[in-house]
Amino acid sequence: MIPKTIIEKEISTLSTTLKPISAQMHTWAEKSIFLKWGVLSRGKFHCLECTHSWKPESQSKSCEKYIKCTACQGRLKMQGCNQVHFKEIEYSAVLDVCQGYQVVRIICSHKLMKKNTVPTYFHKEVMQHWINPQGEVRTMSVSTNVFSNVYDAWQYYSPLEIRPKDFQNSPKYRINPYKVYPPIKVLPILKRNGFKKQFNDIAPQILFTALLKDSYAETLLKMAQSSLLKYYLHSPHQQIRRNWQAVKTCLKNKYVIKDVSMWEDYLELLRWFKKDLNSATYLCPADLNEEHDKLVQKKRKLQRTRYLEKMRSEIQLAQISYEQEKKQFFGLCFTNADITITVLENVSDFMQEGDSLKHCVFTNEYFKKKDSLLFSARINNTPLETIEVSLSKLQITQCRGIKNNKSPHHKIIMDLMQRNLYQIRSRIKKAKPV
Repeated sequence: MIPKTIIEKEISTLSTTLKPISAQMHTWAEKSIFLKWGVLSRGKFHCLECTHSWKPESQSKSCEKYIKCTACQGRLKMQGCNQVHFKEIEYSAVLDVCQGYQVVRIICSHKLMKKNTVPTYFHKEVMQHWINPQGEVRTMSVSTNVFSNVYDAWQYYSPLEIRPKDFQNSPKYRINPYKVYPPIKVLPILKRNGFKKQFNDIAPQILFTALLKDSYAETLLKMAQSSLLKYYLHSPHQQIRRNWQAVKTCLKNKYVIKDVSMWEDYLELLRWFKKDLNSATYLCPADLNEEHDKLVQKKRKLQRTRYLEKMRSEIQLAQISYEQEKKQFFGLCFTNADITITVLENVSDFMQEGDSLKHCVFTNEYFKKKDSLLFSARINNTPLETIEVSLSKLQITQCRGIKNNKSPHHKIIMDLMQRNLYQIRSRIKKAKPV
């Protein structure tokens, strides 16, 4: 994109004044952000780091996920397949300050490995996020392959170019580097707003923009509520703002919210029962899971005993609205061995899902959430977990089994769901008017 505005021209000019990524930074990345890998081939272990090979001491050793190289003593993660070439891709970041801008430089690094060969590396700066003291951000990036299903299929030969303002809605913008190169250079205002060189698994560009223009994020960081801050910055619903008075009560009582999404569900239940949301007795339970489940059971019992007929009529009305909003996703089905993941197509399915897994997917009326799409993961038509996907960000928001716990198949379900998010994206595109 050709820079047109004064700010775009200024950033494009300032970008050329930045020092190139040094060989020292590349060396740091090669040692810091990559795993060490090994492979079992033809009855021998091969270290893909130092090229050493040796025979396993016993048959059981060959089944281990990690082994130690007998030469370089590195802890090797074993490859699960007998192939010739291996590749690992990771991101790192360099933080810089330039003419009053906070600059986050994203580096994409490739590690290329082969048996009996020392690994080789390739590094390329793919993005620069320029953030002013007011928290406004503009991004420069190299181009990507438009014909690829992968959002970060970079065209490494292309130059860094200014991107439109709405680039912040792109998944490329939210790429979180594995590590940040030390020393870290940041604007003084970021230190004033609570930044102490800890990112808490939040992408630097997202954390910095929030700290510069969002007092809620600043407060959470200064109060060391890292899990709450991370949830707040990644949640599409922004319920933290709505529940801010309750959050302040928790902060005042030094109550650490470990499972924020469940705590928000718990607050909705407290509202439903018209409890005092300023009381630490309700807001800071010793056992959140237990109190949450008690209210779910109590609400379900009241719904069944007092409002069963009303509920049936509401389900019929809700079904009409639900079909209008989510009909384009009906029929989506993903399978892996015995596990099947399907969209919940009827509001009555939400009730059955909540009854089977004893969670609040129906009692908290998830079928009314416009940004959420709910799936049921099953084996032999028996529910295992309920999955919530954000339609605006195409991210898995929740994946919960019986009593909000993980099932033994949780990892497989998450992987299967993650690999098929593109099918949801394709249906969203088809539903948009041309």
